[in-house]
Amino acid sequence: MTDAPLRPAGVPAGGSDDTSIPIRVRPEIAALPPYKQGKQADAGGFKLSSNENPFDPLPGVLEAVRAASALNRYPDATAARLCARIAERFDVDVRAVHVAAGSVSILAQLVLATSGPGDEVVFAWRSFEAYPWLAIVSGATPVRVPLTEDARHDLPAMAAAVTPRTRAILVCSPNNPTGPIVTQTEFDEFLTAVPRDVLIILDEAYAEFVTDPDAVDGMRVLGTKGHANVMALRTFSKAFGLAGLRIGYAIGHPRILDAARSTSIPLSVTAQAEEAALASLDAERALLERVHTIAERRDRVAAALRATGWRVPAAQGNFVWLPAGAETMDIAEAFDEGGLIVRPFAGDGLRITVGEEESVEKVLAIAASVVEDLPQAHPGRGLA
Repeated sequence: MTDAPLRPAGVPAGGSDDTSIPIRVRPEIAALPPYKQGKQADAGGFKLSSNENPFDPLPGVLEAVRAASALNRYPDATAARLCARIAERFDVDVRAVHVAAGSVSILAQLVLATSGPGDEVVFAWRSFEAYPWLAIVSGATPVRVPLTEDARHDLPAMAAAVTPRTRAILVCSPNNPTGPIVTQTEFDEFLTAVPRDVLIILDEAYAEFVTDPDAVDGMRVLGTKGHANVMALRTFSKAFGLAGLRIGYAIGHPRILDAARSTSIPLSVTAQAEEAALASLDAERALLERVHTIAERRDRVAAALRATGWRVPAAQGNFVWLPAGAETMDIAEAFDEGGLIVRPFAGDGLRITVGEEESVEKVLAIAASVVEDLPQAHPGRGLA
């Protein structure tokens, strides 16, 4: 007796030629690789691959999470208390605030709400790795616009890429994984070049780490510019150190947020996450002192990497970028062997999270050793 086939003979694959899938799956989804999280560091090593905050949660935040112990009850689906707190903080109507399980969840909701088959979603590339698959999952076409030579958004080129099929544009500032910001002036000019019925999503997941006074500020755009087609996204995962609880928020036009809510998975924000976010806002001063420490460490690491010979773009998140090009995977292995887990993007470069102070010396030593082996004309080499 032979084993039964995974798919009965004659059953089409829904356009996909992957016969390992026993049901009809959209071909673009079958071809889409699942999200792959960076591996955990071994004992004594450092995980510098996920842009996590290296500091443990503050005691008050932990107490708030422990107090939210009614695990047998559903959470408040609207996260009403947190929405009210954010609305008060940014002086907006509470209807203009939406809370979800991380800002990437809101990205997915907004793309689903605006874009489908035949539509286009425009974004810079390389940027946040989720952007292409968010478009593909919605059925839309991802439109990648190359970064400039200094790893920044090319906003004029992105505006030029807009067509009658464009439904959403994703702008990441600071850009993950390369680090530079979009300036307020650049963004204001960009707004005048984009049709008012195209959604512009300003992804500011790392806003609290920014020290460049010229950086775009989504709250300023929404508060003083009055652009109804702009949506600002922020998160508690990075600066506030709540990555494990998955909670982020958006501020923008209430009716656009209603559309996003219609595509969301109900009850996805846990009571523990909401309590932790509220407690984090109560402890914001102490948390931002930690952010200041990370930003100073980031600047020190970036300057030292440049001194060793790396061409490091302007770093304004909690990470630095090494444009390693074709040598990316080999260099990532060298870091791995040294007990440092970094995030490689094959063919482009490596993103290294600014982590514990104890990791800095190792990062610099390994980076200095591998840059010496790069060809003189390599795009990752600076002038040092």
